[in-house]
Amino acid sequence: MTVPPPLSTQPAPAGAPAPATPAVPQGASRAQLHQVATQFEALLVRQMLAAARSDGIGDALSGSGAMDNFRSMQDERFAEIAAQRGSFGLGRMIEQQLARRADLGGGG
Repeated sequence: MTVPPPLSTQPAPAGAPAPATPAVPQGASRAQLHQVATQFEALLVRQMLAAARSDGIGDALSGSGAMDNFRSMQDERFAEIAAQRGSFGLGRMIEQQLARRADLGGGG
C-alpha cells in the first residue's frame, strides 16, 4: 500500500494555476443545492462500490455477464438510497460548502 505524501503548506509558486473551485450558479436555491449534492454523493458511492468490486472479490462465485449487470444495478440502487438517506453524510457536507459559496447560509 502506497502512502501519499503529506499536503504542502507552502504557498504555490508564482505563475502556478490556482486550484479549481466549484462555481455555484447565480440564483441557485437551497433545494437545488441539496438535489445536486445528493446526486453527487450517489455518484461517489457508486464509484466506491465499483472500485471495491473491481478487485475481483467474488468473481469465482459469479462469473457471468448477467451477474455483473445485476451487481451493477444493485450497486446503483444502493448508492441512490444511501445518498437519499444521507448515510455517509457526504451530500450534507457538499451542500453546506456550496451554500456558503452561494451565500445561502451554511446551516443544514
